[in-house]
Amino acid sequence: MKAKMIIFLAVALSSSACESTPAQKLEVVSAPPKAAKVARVAAAKADAGVDASVAEATEPLTVELPKLRTGRDCPAAVEGMSCIPGAEFTRGLDDDPHACVQDHQPSDRRSAASPSARIFVDTFLMDQTEVTVEAYTACVKSGKCPDSGPVYADYRAPKQPITGNPWYDAVAFCESVGKRLPTEAEWELAARGPDAELYPWGNEPAANCENAVIMDETGRSCGEIKRRGKNPEKGRVLEVGSRPAGRYGLFDMVGNAEEWVADWWTPTWAECGADCQGDNPKGPCQGKEPCGDLTYRAVRGGSWYWPAEHANGYHRRRHHPTNKPFHHFGFRCAKSLDAVPE
Repeated sequence: MKAKMIIFLAVALSSSACESTPAQKLEVVSAPPKAAKVARVAAAKADAGVDASVAEATEPLTVELPKLRTGRDCPAAVEGMSCIPGAEFTRGLDDDPHACVQDHQPSDRRSAASPSARIFVDTFLMDQTEVTVEAYTACVKSGKCPDSGPVYADYRAPKQPITGNPWYDAVAFCESVGKRLPTEAEWELAARGPDAELYPWGNEPAANCENAVIMDETGRSCGEIKRRGKNPEKGRVLEVGSRPAGRYGLFDMVGNAEEWVADWWTPTWAECGADCQGDNPKGPCQGKEPCGDLTYRAVRGGSWYWPAEHANGYHRRRHHPTNKPFHHFGFRCAKSLDAVPE
């Protein structure tokens, strides 16, 4: 009887893979600070030629741990932008329970966020909110931005995030104001922080709408329906900043509108290779066009349309930079310190 019970449990556990629900709590899979410190001490002892079995039986060995790298100092405040202090951090996630829903298409169930790796991103500035309809419309009127945007009704209020722009139009807007799209590495540092927490507010998932505009048990957009047009149940993007700011004073880093970022998209970080490693990675071809046979740009952050599984700091999605077929993606801009007047 005992053997049968063990077999039953093993089968039950294996069959539950990729069947998580929006309310399921995502456990932190990275090593806690204490475990990480122990591992670093052990590595340092090994580098010093100390036999671990001997060291346990002798006086404690004082080992100077390697200091984590930090970036340049933040400049004076820039209106509407937050400074993201440079840091070495762990980008990606090795064990993603939501890998099955990462890209909305059949896959071999690898997570697009794997494998995790230590990278360094220098200090930079990022918009505190997604670019609004009001701001983008002004750019169109100035002749600096193509006329593009939402096709759903009830998506053009001045303080709603502009959505539906091709990647190229997002680039044009950011350049028109002396900025650029953030890289994936920058975006993830801004969303997760130097300790690589899973969400902009910590490690507790967005199981409800308290922290993010997502699809919850009440429906899309936290239950707020479109007030005009067809299919009101599809919901609507809400005004930027309708939920509390996360780390660094950034709003809607997850939820509300998914956001275009600068990089070309690859199915995993491993397939990106050296271009996604090291210091200030910019992805394949440093983001420049053309880039071999790559055809998709990356999108980050989850949205009002998708459930909590997408609303985290590591989730990656792909789409054609022409935005065909049409999707209501938004964006925010970033700026390097070299572009900030002293």
